[in-house]
Amino acid sequence: MRADLLILSADLVRREEPFALATVVRRAPASSSQQGDGAIVTADGAFHGWLGGSCTQPTVVAEALRAIADGRPRLIALSPDPKKESRPGVLVFPMTCHSGGTVEIYLEPVLPAERLLVFGVSPVARAIARQGKAMGFAVDAADPEADRTAFPDADRVLSDLGAIVRGGVAKTWAVVATMGERDEEALAAALRAAPAYLGVVASAKRYAQIRDNLVARGTPADDLAGVRNPAGLDIGARTPEEIAVSILAEIVQRRRGAAEAIPAAGGTPMALPVAAAREETDPVCGMKVAVASAKHTAEVAGKKWYFCCGGCREKFVASPERYPVRAGIGGMA
Repeated sequence: MRADLLILSADLVRREEPFALATVVRRAPASSSQQGDGAIVTADGAFHGWLGGSCTQPTVVAEALRAIADGRPRLIALSPDPKKESRPGVLVFPMTCHSGGTVEIYLEPVLPAERLLVFGVSPVARAIARQGKAMGFAVDAADPEADRTAFPDADRVLSDLGAIVRGGVAKTWAVVATMGERDEEALAAALRAAPAYLGVVASAKRYAQIRDNLVARGTPADDLAGVRNPAGLDIGARTPEEIAVSILAEIVQRRRGAAEAIPAAGGTPMALPVAAAREETDPVCGMKVAVASAKHTAEVAGKKWYFCCGGCREKFVASPERYPVRAGIGGMA
C-alpha cells in the first residue's frame, strides 16, 4: 500500500475514526487496476487511493460503507459477465468501464477498539482490566483511588467518576467491581456511559440495596432494568481471575450474538457515523452511483444526473434521448 495511505490510516486510527481498507486481490485484462492497488474509504464516503477505472469507485464506496456499518469484511468482484464470476463468498457487480476486464477487491473495515470501562480497584477489577486488554479492548480504569500501579496496562485511568459520560463512536462495555467502595457512585457513572453491557459484581442482596439507593436518589428504575447481576456466566468461578473470565465470556457471548438478546443498560449502543448511502442510477449503464462521492454529474431536462464515469456522462449529455427508459425522457419512463 502507498505510503500516503498508510499515513492516513494511522491518523484515522489515532483519531478513532472508522474506515475501510480496499485492496485489489485479483484482476483480469483489460482492467486498469493492478493486484495490490489500494484505497481507503472513510465513514463520510470519501475515497482515497486508486483501484482502477473510476467506474469501480461508486460500488466500492457503497460496499465499504456497508462494511463499516456492520463491521464485516467482504470480497467483491466487478465483471462484464457477472454470472461467470458468481461463487460463494463473493459479491458480484457489473463492470461498466469501457475497457472491460474483471477486478476483485477485498474490503476490510477498521473500527475503533471497543471500550471496556472497569470501576473499582478490587482484585476482580484488576483482573478484568488485564484480561480485557489482552482481548483487544481499550481499557478505562475508573476509581478515585485508581493509578498506574494498580492498572499498568490500562489505556486511561479515570479518577473523577463525575466526569464520565457517553464516549465516542466505539461501543462501551462496563463492569462495576467496586465491591463495597463507592458502589452507588460507580453504578451511576456507568449508566451515564450508556454501555451495551453493564454488569455489577455483588451479591443479589447487596445489589438490591445499591439499586434501591439509586432509585431513591432519582435514578429511573427503567435505567437499571438491563443491569446484569450477578455479572458473568455461571461457571462456578471463585478466584478474581475466574470471575473476570466469566464476565468477559458473557461480554463475548453478547458481542457475537450467541445468546438471547440482553437489554442494554442506560440506553442503546452508539451507532457508527456512517454516511447515508444515497444512490442514483447511471442512466447510461445502469450502475448505482453513490451521490456523496459522485464526480461525474450533469443537469439535463431539469434534473441532476449521476454517472459512474466521464464516458457515460459524455454519452448522455450528447444524446439523452437514447436512454429514455432509465432517464425518463420523452415520456418513456
